Amino acid sequence: MTQTPTAHTSAQDQARAQISVPAQHPMVTVLGSGDSLLRVIEKAFPAADIHVRGNEISAVGDPAEVALIQRLFDEMMLVLRTGQPMTEDAVERSIAMLKASDNGTSDGPETPAEVLTQNILSSRGRTIRPKTLNQKRYVDAIDKHTIVFGIGPAGTGKTYLAMAKAVQALQSKQVNRIILTRPAVEAGERLGFLPGTLYEKIDPYLRPLYDALHDMLDPDSIPRLMAAGTIEVAPLAYMRGRTLNDAFIILDEAQNTSAEQMKMFLTRLGFDSKIVITGDITQVDLPGGTKSGLRQVQDILEGVEDVHFSRLSSQDVVRHKLVGRIVDAYEKYDSHEGTGKTGAKGSKGK
Repeated sequence: MTQTPTAHTSAQDQARAQISVPAQHPMVTVLGSGDSLLRVIEKAFPAADIHVRGNEISAVGDPAEVALIQRLFDEMMLVLRTGQPMTEDAVERSIAMLKASDNGTSDGPETPAEVLTQNILSSRGRTIRPKTLNQKRYVDAIDKHTIVFGIGPAGTGKTYLAMAKAVQALQSKQVNRIILTRPAVEAGERLGFLPGTLYEKIDPYLRPLYDALHDMLDPDSIPRLMAAGTIEVAPLAYMRGRTLNDAFIILDEAQNTSAEQMKMFLTRLGFDSKIVITGDITQVDLPGGTKSGLRQVQDILEGVEDVHFSRLSSQDVVRHKLVGRIVDAYEKYDSHEGTGKTGAKGSKGK
């Protein structure tokens, strides 16, 4: 993409930028079907005047905003050059990253294109990538550290991205097996009181892990890999007394582990293994009086070498936009309740 240097109109103290889109990029890939991407940009920069004529895009307005619009189109071109399409969500996230960088609230040098084009796993006709800066840093941390904690609200991709990294590690022969585990706390881990076979008892608590696997592997291969022990999905109680070597181990819903269970799990680590622990400390389902192992471990292991804590927020939610708003609304409510007379009522879920 070529662009003219930003010109300033002194009378109005405005800047003007002219952006030329290369012929190899059809304008629909830049502006979106029915100009949907352009509308996202116009909404994000309401004071700027953006016009399109042929393959030329002009922007007039506040110098800082015009500079951001120029950078945004640069980043979009870099993404499109990889063959990856731009979506409304990707444009919104790119704008958020550029604005954070511009106002100094971003604490790193990563660009939107670097975040949006990082491939983790290609499977069944789709590619799994991080969609936010914190997700990229979470994925990078998994590469760099032996134990990584992914802590954040629902929908931030904590477990899904960890699963993608586990499958990638298995396929590249970095590990010999994947072990997926969750505490069956909803049943108090007293599975004997539930009807059915052991598989039928544990299935409801492990089903989300199976669902993610089916997204990333040929479904027909999963039973074979499980029968061979290459993939193991089991309740946390089944980890006791084991040493796990040459494995990529994921503990999901870790907020529902007790302090003792967390210590037990962490000490299962064997040679050439990697552990990722995910959870949401605002959704603890433990019985009253039981302290969450995930909450406690942050105080114990923060700063320990080769242990990393990745913290995600509502800004990293990659489900329906409303999910992020719901997370924010609950955080605001919990904060208000915590300072009011009724704060004790919400303590179970925090």
